Amino acid sequence: MLSSSRTAHPGTADSGDRIPVAVHAPDPISREGALSQLRRYPEIDLREESDTGPGRVALFIADTLDEAALTRLRRLVRSEGGRAVLVVGALREAELLDVIECGVGAIVWRQEATAQRLVQAVIAAARGDGDLPADLIGRLVEQVGTLHRSAAGRSGVQTAGLVPREVDVLRLVAEGLDTGEIASKLSYSERTVKNVMHGLTTRLHLRNRAHAVAHALREGYI
Repeated sequence: MLSSSRTAHPGTADSGDRIPVAVHAPDPISREGALSQLRRYPEIDLREESDTGPGRVALFIADTLDEAALTRLRRLVRSEGGRAVLVVGALREAELLDVIECGVGAIVWRQEATAQRLVQAVIAAARGDGDLPADLIGRLVEQVGTLHRSAAGRSGVQTAGLVPREVDVLRLVAEGLDTGEIASKLSYSERTVKNVMHGLTTRLHLRNRAHAVAHALREGYI
């Protein structure tokens, strides 16, 4: 489920269990500010930044996203199995799909990061729901539509085929790189590369990597 901002209320949660949350911030002031806002909510169980993994929600704060921050988000979600809320000052068009594809479903603008808004996003992330600002939903729909129109305009390409991340991985497979080399090139973990390959081969009923590369070549992706 993907939704725009809703109202959350102190002291309430849709689940009876407290949600373990670790705050990841670029500086002590931002970290303490987020912690002080979240402490008043009994449904939030604040953890140390090093406490990551399945069932944990990482509240990730950044002014802007650089490759290092994006790599860290991928690690938190893809490699360690956690959920993530991104609190960010600005997000470029090219970064939006990257953020969504790496597993972040809840995004909050820093200028809108009130205590209620943060808790709302944390609850959505813990459930596996999406929670994006209304303006980002429009931008996401537009970007996906552009990708589909571009794919439809290429001869032989199916619009429901491969996503950009899968194409990136398959291009490097076709060049003969192994899992570790692909992970290094794309700033992914090796587990993420394996998950990408497993996901596309299962979804498209492909037998192995060579079959996946052949499919991508035949369909015009690489």
